Amino acid sequence: MEKSVIGASQRLGGLGTFLRKCMFSVVSVGPIPEHIAFIMDGNRRYAKRRNLPVAEGHKAGYLALMSILRYCYELGVKYVTVYAFSIDNFKRRPEEVQTLMDLLQEKIEVLLEKESIVNQYGIRVYFIGNLKLLNEPVRDAAEKAMKATANNSKAVLLICVAYTSCDEIVHAVQESCNEKGNEIQALNGTKVSNGVTYGVERGEKINGVMECDVHKSCNGSLDGEAALDTSKPCSERYEADEKENTTVNHVEKDKGGEVASRICNGLIEDVQESEKLPHKIPNVKLVDVEKHLYMAVAPDPDIMIRTSGETRLSNFLLWQTSNCPLYSPAALWPELGLWHLVWAVLNFQRNHYYLEKKRKQM
Repeated sequence: MEKSVIGASQRLGGLGTFLRKCMFSVVSVGPIPEHIAFIMDGNRRYAKRRNLPVAEGHKAGYLALMSILRYCYELGVKYVTVYAFSIDNFKRRPEEVQTLMDLLQEKIEVLLEKESIVNQYGIRVYFIGNLKLLNEPVRDAAEKAMKATANNSKAVLLICVAYTSCDEIVHAVQESCNEKGNEIQALNGTKVSNGVTYGVERGEKINGVMECDVHKSCNGSLDGEAALDTSKPCSERYEADEKENTTVNHVEKDKGGEVASRICNGLIEDVQESEKLPHKIPNVKLVDVEKHLYMAVAPDPDIMIRTSGETRLSNFLLWQTSNCPLYSPAALWPELGLWHLVWAVLNFQRNHYYLEKKRKQM
């Protein structure tokens, strides 16, 4: 009796898989989204409605995630992003936060098992967010998973933990500013005058300007020990010194310009005669910020799905979703099923031409 029940269950499962693949073949006639993002909302409400502990609601949510991932990858969606844990979630009761961290660590380790969905579909896993905020065991498990799946290329799973969009944008701006600061420092030379620093192009390898090691004091002495006439601007004193045929150690010319260094009131000035204006400071551009976003490893989402009927983005992918449709089924996350996903994809296909037109106008 028991064997017959198991056999019937397997046959029904095989039939369900066959019918699902047939349906996906039909849906695939239209455009398939490359990237779907999910806000997994409703685990706690799911548990409360069934008089279950909160932890059971989160476990049910994990099982729903595995099913949705399978459906997405069978349908041909390459990128799936899930909002697993917000930075704001750290404000919840410590017991619940610890339960979530323990569950996260456990499920990360399950993903690395040989029979896991990650190995079945060749999924590369990224953990997106401020991972420094995670406790050490979870952070180590996340880094191990990313390293273990680094060579997978068929599909991508992005798990946002310790993440908010505001934190992502601030991080990207800070990194962009640091990068530009390093570029400014790499400009080999500075011009200091009246407390203002200007960039001066020096160094043969930077912008084709020759490097020069000339050091001359404004009163003509090379050691800078003699008294300086501070009654005139530095530039005027320098011109006067030139008229007195002051000795210069070394001057090289490039592009018709003369470069020299001189000491004036204890400040060293690097001067390129052909450079009439201060060096242009590099600006932080949109592309600079975008390449430093946590989500730079994936294209922008084509569909955002938030369960439980909510239409708020809750600080999730604000930068990436300016032209992304939001689908909000009333089902709680553990209740999300195949038909919800198919309906979201059909809506995407219906509006695909309009969305593509809007993107091209940007």
